[in-house]
Amino acid sequence: MHWLAEGFHGDMHYMAAHGLRRARPAELVPGTVSVITARMNYLPRDTPSEWQAVEFDRLNRPGEGIVSLYARGRDYHKVLRNRLQKLAERIAAEVGPFGHRAFTDSAPVLEAELASRSGQGWRGKHTLVLDREAGSMFFLGEIYVDMALPASEPVTPHCGSCSACIDVCPTGAIVAPHRLDARRCISYLTIEHAGPIPLALRPLMGNRIYGCDDCQLICPWNKFAKKTELPDFDAREGLTGATLGALFAWTEDEFLRRTEGSPIRRIGHERWLRNVAVALGNARRVGEGDAAAALATRREDASALVREHVAWALDDAAELPR
Repeated sequence: MHWLAEGFHGDMHYMAAHGLRRARPAELVPGTVSVITARMNYLPRDTPSEWQAVEFDRLNRPGEGIVSLYARGRDYHKVLRNRLQKLAERIAAEVGPFGHRAFTDSAPVLEAELASRSGQGWRGKHTLVLDREAGSMFFLGEIYVDMALPASEPVTPHCGSCSACIDVCPTGAIVAPHRLDARRCISYLTIEHAGPIPLALRPLMGNRIYGCDDCQLICPWNKFAKKTELPDFDAREGLTGATLGALFAWTEDEFLRRTEGSPIRRIGHERWLRNVAVALGNARRVGEGDAAAALATRREDASALVREHVAWALDDAAELPR
């Protein structure tokens, strides 16, 4: 409630809309007595051992668009929810019918807090859940159930005096240990935020066009991150190593086709172009030769949002917001 009062949720009005139901499971699903938590690794199967360095290197290639690791494959909501439902069916086969409902980042559920209280890991200073044997590269899911289960014990935190995640954040979104101002977070800005990206934050976004992994890439515990066994999270062609110019050229039909079944689709083509325009502007400013030509192709785009970000990227003073 204090986090909401600070306005750290930005435009995510749904965070406040449900009141305390988020913290009271039985108000969300009447009859809930216990919560089963689960996690699922998502590093692609072909992830190299030095993956953190590989991902950081992408930041040094300003003409390349960076999509967060979790979003390069299939939409995790569908994958994890289906597996949670199968788990519930297996439980029912053992104990008989019981009331339950599965969630994966899809309802007012305090996922990270439930995960940490049930022993899946501890809350890192970046607010994500960390495990000593798996880092933080996993999704969380829950099954609310109407039967009493013995509580599992939480684990002790192991961040110590480390502040790597706070120090590396490009926009200073981690304002203090365990306190994240979403309004400054690149993941929020590129995914949740619908309007113009604040001018002061655009240069700090670099070539990140969907999400940001920096606080996880720098985390020492992620040297223990586990690869998934599922092909669902293999990177799709065109979402890793693609040039910003190529991504900016996607028509809406091409965007929809290439993001079919992907979490990226939910931001829509307009926001996708907005994000890529900012990255192209940053690339142009460091001398990326093709950036200006790519931007010029959408100077007269039908979307006022896209036009405004293209104008900023081209330093077209006549079109910049006042």
